[in-house]
Amino acid sequence: MSDLLNRLSAEVATRLRGAGRQVYYVGGSVRDELLGVEVHDRDLTTDATPAELKMLFPGALEVGAHFGVMLIRRDGVEVQVATFRTESSYRNGRHPEEVRFETDVVADLRRRDFTINALLRDPFTGAILDPLGGMADLRAGIIRAIGNPAERFQEDHLRMLRAVRFAARLGFEIEAGTMDAIRTLAPQINRISAERIRDELVRILTEGGARRGFELLDSSGLLLEILPEVSAMKGVQQPPQFHPEGDVWIHTLGLLERMGTPPIELALGCLLHDVGKPPTQTFEDRIRFNGHDHVGAGMTRRILSRLRFPSDVIEAVESMVDQHMKFKDAGRMGVSAFKRFVRQPGFDELLQLHRLDILASGGGLRSYDAVKDRYEALPEEQLRPPPLITGRDLIELGYQPGPAMGTILRSVEEQQLEGQLQSKEEAIAYVRRVWAPAAT
Repeated sequence: MSDLLNRLSAEVATRLRGAGRQVYYVGGSVRDELLGVEVHDRDLTTDATPAELKMLFPGALEVGAHFGVMLIRRDGVEVQVATFRTESSYRNGRHPEEVRFETDVVADLRRRDFTINALLRDPFTGAILDPLGGMADLRAGIIRAIGNPAERFQEDHLRMLRAVRFAARLGFEIEAGTMDAIRTLAPQINRISAERIRDELVRILTEGGARRGFELLDSSGLLLEILPEVSAMKGVQQPPQFHPEGDVWIHTLGLLERMGTPPIELALGCLLHDVGKPPTQTFEDRIRFNGHDHVGAGMTRRILSRLRFPSDVIEAVESMVDQHMKFKDAGRMGVSAFKRFVRQPGFDELLQLHRLDILASGGGLRSYDAVKDRYEALPEEQLRPPPLITGRDLIELGYQPGPAMGTILRSVEEQQLEGQLQSKEEAIAYVRRVWAPAAT
């Protein structure tokens, strides 16, 4: 944790205590400190009313006025301060209709999601307060809902995905009663917004433990609800000579296991690169998946659009899925074709997807190394050289604007990438030699 965050947290706590109010550090920051995980933000809880918080921190941002939540920022760090509260009469699996401010911190803790997130730390003594048994679950590596699990998940359906995320990232088990409630209520997950589901999936994919996360999504029934196309990979057999590891689902889990903490585009590429295999499986001379890359690209666009991913992420992942099979032909590509292949946006992620794809199939990295070495040997000036001629040059030579001009310029670039043309003069001579004379 940064010194700035420490100082700001201490100042906020001191001002509240000086006003005669209870104040504690609470939630994820307490949990992560006890686990030795770096903390980047801090939540405080207090019996100060929202009106008192406004007076004590006049420059604070009200991020949840109805819930008595204030955000205090300084020098790039922030702490969140919330009034003790209880909630009831939840609607739409997310929003409570009634909020009551409390003076008892234990009442506040009972409305929270999991015991490991209901730990308190005294800002002044450092003492841990644990009225709901969070420390025992933290030591045992257990994700346990507070009180009645079904009630907690009915209050906010997203907590089901959060249970999976915490278990995956921390390497914990989900307590049996908590998991049973998730299995029962899994169909309700789609009552909440696609954006909230998306954000939890991003965290599961990128915070570490993605394989474990997707195994839990599957065993809990959540995967079938939010990503039925991925669930459909289970049991889809592959040719054993190329995929001794097993079916498409097992292969995909193998990529997720090896990702680490990747950028979201690569993570989604790993998850969806073979999403087109279930609908394209055929049994000919062997099991085949003809065109699964192109079919999968279209499915990828539909899936990510449904989950409201940004357009740039959708385009990047769709391209990865569409092109992930091109590496089998990379060794036979000519100079210009290879340069076009490797200079496209996102190629570094595509190359990493290829590496993970090979490793998850139990193969060697010879083809990956060959492409990587050839790619890295190309200087930037050869990979993306400035054009030798432009459309204006062709107009000066007497050519008319139109589709034919684009064809000529692409042909010149092809020869340039092949190393056959080095200068503008050579390019003009090539055009005059190869293409029909310009109208005069």
